[in-house]
Parts: sequence; C-alpha cells; structure tokens
Amino acid sequence: MWNKNRITDILGIEYPIWQGPFGGGLSTVELTSAVSNMGGLGGFGAYTLSPQEIYDTDQKIRSKTANPYNLNLWVSDTDYISQEDTERRYKKASEIFKPYFDRLNIEIPDLPPSFKSRFQNQLQAVLDIKPKVFSFMFGVLDDDIVEQCHKRGILLAGNATTLDEAIALENIGVDFIVASGFESGGHRPSFLDKAEFSTTGTFVLIQLIKDKVKIPVIAAGGIATGNGIAAALTLGAEAAQIGTAFLACEESGALDIHREALFSEASKSTRLSRAYTGRLGRGITTEILKDLSEKTIPHLPFPLHTTFMSPLRKAAIEQGKNEMVFFWSGQIAPILKHKNASVLMENLITETSKTFKE
Repeated sequence: MWNKNRITDILGIEYPIWQGPFGGGLSTVELTSAVSNMGGLGGFGAYTLSPQEIYDTDQKIRSKTANPYNLNLWVSDTDYISQEDTERRYKKASEIFKPYFDRLNIEIPDLPPSFKSRFQNQLQAVLDIKPKVFSFMFGVLDDDIVEQCHKRGILLAGNATTLDEAIALENIGVDFIVASGFESGGHRPSFLDKAEFSTTGTFVLIQLIKDKVKIPVIAAGGIATGNGIAAALTLGAEAAQIGTAFLACEESGALDIHREALFSEASKSTRLSRAYTGRLGRGITTEILKDLSEKTIPHLPFPLHTTFMSPLRKAAIEQGKNEMVFFWSGQIAPILKHKNASVLMENLITETSKTFKE
C-alpha cells in the first residue's frame, strides 16, 4: 500500500501527505486541522508568533483535531548585522523603491527599528506544548535542543535545499528531512550557501538525498496532484509536502485576491526574488516584480525589509493596484483545481491510489 511506510507508522497518520506550514499569517487553525482530520499532517508556520500566541494556537488546533500536526519555526529569523549596515541599506533601498511609493501617493517609511530574534523564546513554547512534529528552516538546531525535543517525544523535521544541508541535518539527529526543491513557492530555506546557489529541483534532490541519508525524506516543491505524490514516492520519498495547492484553498489565510491570482493566467509565471522581504522567495511575476527583477535590488536585512515594504503592499491592495503586490506561489499553480482543503485531500488520496493501481 502506497500510504503505509515509515512516516505513516512513526506519526500514526493515514496518508503520507503533509500540508506546507505557511508563515506571515497564511497558516490557519482551520486549514491545519482540516488536513490532519483527513488523515494527513497539517502544518502551521509560527515564526512570526510570540510564545503566548504559539500556546494559544496550539490549544485552538487541538480543540479541532485529535490528530498530529506540524509546528514550524525559523532557526535564523533575522539577517540584521548592525545599525550602520541597516542605515546604509535603507538609503539605497529608498532610492530604488521611491518611484513605487510615489506611484501610490505614499511616503517612504522611516527606517524600521532593529529586530531581535524570537527563536530562543519560541523554543520554550515548543518544548511545553510538545507538538508531534516540530519542523524548522534556515539552519540546524543545537544538540541540546534536539535532545530536549526527543525526550519529550517531539519528532524533528529539518528543511534542506541541497544534499550537504540534508547530511548536516541527519548528523544532528533529526527524524525527517524535507527536501525543498526550487519549484516551491515562498522562501528558499537555504542555510549552508546563498539561496541563489541552492536551486536544485525537487525530483533530483530526492534522489541525491536518498542515496546518502538513511532517515525518511519528504518531497516538497512542484507537487499538487496524486500523480505528483506518486512520482515523489516512486523516487524514494516517503511523504509529499504540498504548499501552493493548500494555500489556494478557502481555509488558508491568503487574501481573496491572492487566491484569485493563484487560479489566474498570471500564475503561469513565477520568479525568485528578494524584492519584497530581503530573502529569496518565489512568487507570481506581477509588474513590480518583473520590473525589480531587471535591476540590482538593494534591500534591508530580513525582516526589516518586510516592514519597509508593508505600507506599499497595504496601499496597493487598498487602491486595487494588484500589479504592485507580490503573491507567493510555486511553479505548479497553473494546474490547481480545488478551493476546499477537504476536497483537495480527497482528490489527492484518490488520484494517488489510482496511479499506483494502474
């Protein structure tokens, strides 16, 4: 049976289908619980949440499902170096982005205040609530954190964009590796080299990792159908993580215009860019992204650049100038069909079962 392997046995789930954990308010309790209730592994991206918000979110999820879910955080959640560095970058970014702010008749925002990493404080919340799976991105965990998690029965999933990153994750003792191909929407979670140099496709990455590591691999990127799941499993993955297809569902935290964009002709073109957050991520090629991609883009350190760009995004949405907004999306978006998470799950299960029977 395609849906019986090490991952389903370890997690006690019915199907090796993981829902991608989205950050920035795109994850919701409703989406996470819907996927878990359908026998998959729901995911919740919590890197922007305070410890108390993580506790509260966990309680809400557990009130809607008794099944396991995956809580996700970022090991490295800031690229801040110094105030001097930030001021220098702010001056350059202001010059490049001023025409876009002018176009919306809003002022360039003031220099954002410095940012202090939340990760260490968030970790205590994870240890307290003991999610079945704690996944992390942009780095590796310290040995003592790995030990504390395992003592509490928390399974660990690290994100890798290269073979070397996968090996580094296995060496610290994670239980699963999420092989994140460059087709994925959202941020590239690279940590050993620049994200621009870590752009291996999902189906190549699966094979590279499976040849060198022993722990289960989850394929992520470019998967939105049962055929995609079957292909990933055939190549050696033991689960598929699906992001964009779930992001397009009504249960996600995406704005209506974001979901509409995912089902539009515009979704046929996506690009990797640092223009909107300061970290490399894939989204739909709207007018502003196309224009900026043709320039050398100075940007503030993450997440200060997100703060800097927030007024522009807000004004563009309010003024209905969607060509000025960046919408996260993977390359697979043009084949999306389903707008409800439960219906999507049903179709993924049916299609995968059919594929393996043929």
